[in-house]
Amino acid sequence: MPHAIRIHETGGPEVLRWEEVAVGEPGPGQVRLRHEAVGLNFADTYFRSGLYPMPLPAGMGVEAAGVVEAVGAGVTQVAVGDRVTYTGFLNTLGAYSTERLIAAAALIKLPAGIDCETAAAMTMRGLTSAYLMRRIYAFKPADTILLHAAAGGVGLIVSQWAKLLGLTVIGTVSNEAKAAVARAHGCDHIIDYSREDVAGRVRELTDGVGANVVFDSVGKDTFDASLDSLKRRGLMVCVGTASGPIPPFNPQLLAMKGSLYLTRPALADYIADPAEKNELAGELFGHVAAGRIRIEINQRYALQDAAQAHRDLESRKTTGSSVFTI
Repeated sequence: MPHAIRIHETGGPEVLRWEEVAVGEPGPGQVRLRHEAVGLNFADTYFRSGLYPMPLPAGMGVEAAGVVEAVGAGVTQVAVGDRVTYTGFLNTLGAYSTERLIAAAALIKLPAGIDCETAAAMTMRGLTSAYLMRRIYAFKPADTILLHAAAGGVGLIVSQWAKLLGLTVIGTVSNEAKAAVARAHGCDHIIDYSREDVAGRVRELTDGVGANVVFDSVGKDTFDASLDSLKRRGLMVCVGTASGPIPPFNPQLLAMKGSLYLTRPALADYIADPAEKNELAGELFGHVAAGRIRIEINQRYALQDAAQAHRDLESRKTTGSSVFTI
């Protein structure tokens, strides 16, 4: 019998329930997918806590990889037996499951060189890294980025991709163990934000100029330091709020700190066009298959242990990517 993690109310990890579910046959435009691995992302905790509203009861998770077992009427993108991956937002919610129905349009075929565990560990993080590196800013060799959570799943991919582009990477971490991981994946300089002045160190490392771009997935706790780390007319990219939402502020602040730019992008808007999604995925898969970007799966959990996985994620015990195995 298929199983899934579902929630009937929002709250802490304890609201996650392991339940039997009925899957049924795919309708028009759908496929029935048997999961081999499911991705764990910080965004999952936002759905669980209620920060991202959704109708309840509901499934959890937005990223997984597996094998197509049946296709509905009109499906031509994939066939029975194809290995596929997917990520998204509300349109893919329900990934914490052994089997599911999903729109065929959401699926990306996997090349032979990438297994389902690797795909589940990197589809969201990898496509996020792809648009950050290839769509957000016209990077030039020797540009400098400040990368918060440099030892996290997105951080490790962005660091490696940045080095392919010839960038200087300054990464922030919370301890020496994470610093070692970040260095091994391309960070040129490490700042321990638990004991160092982030903006001050960035100024020192850039001869007082500042970074071209800051990628900030932390939010409330790092927002001010991120702005203060930018060069004149630099770009602040808010890609997450792990420490909480950024408090309201007067946009005049951006002018006062050097005519800064600020954006809060969402992956969904960079993969909404199928052609763009396939282009970004193709570049990502090419780098991974060729070994230019390594995907680190540092935590594996049984799907029924989702509550413990969320506790570990929220307490910042994890590095790299985490997956649920089926």
